[in-house]
Amino acid sequence: MSAGSLLWLGGAMVVFVLANAVLRTYAASSHLPTLLGALALFCVGNVMMVRLMREGGLALAISISSVAQLVLISILAFTWFGERPSGLQLAGMALGVVAVVLIAWPQEVRA
Repeated sequence: MSAGSLLWLGGAMVVFVLANAVLRTYAASSHLPTLLGALALFCVGNVMMVRLMREGGLALAISISSVAQLVLISILAFTWFGERPSGLQLAGMALGVVAVVLIAWPQEVRA
C-alpha cells in the first residue's frame, strides 16, 4: 500500500472507531438520533473503504481494516467503557495482527 493509501486507511479507521463508540453509546441509551449518527458514520467509513479496495484489492483492504478496527476498538472499549478482554481474546487479537502482517507482506514479483 502506498503512503497515501495508509493515510486514507487511518482516516477510515478513525471514522469506524467513532462509529462504534457512538453505537456503544446508543446501546446504553436507546436514543434514536444516536443510532442514526452511528449508521451515518458507518456509511462514511464504508465509502472511504472503496478507494482502498480499488488500490489494494478486497482481501488486503478488508483484512487490514478489520484487524485494525479490532485492535483500536478493543483499546477504546478498555479505556473509555471499562471493558476487559480475557487472555484468550487478547491472544485472538495477536493472531489477527500476525495474519494481517502475513497477508500484507510484500510479495516477490516473478517474471
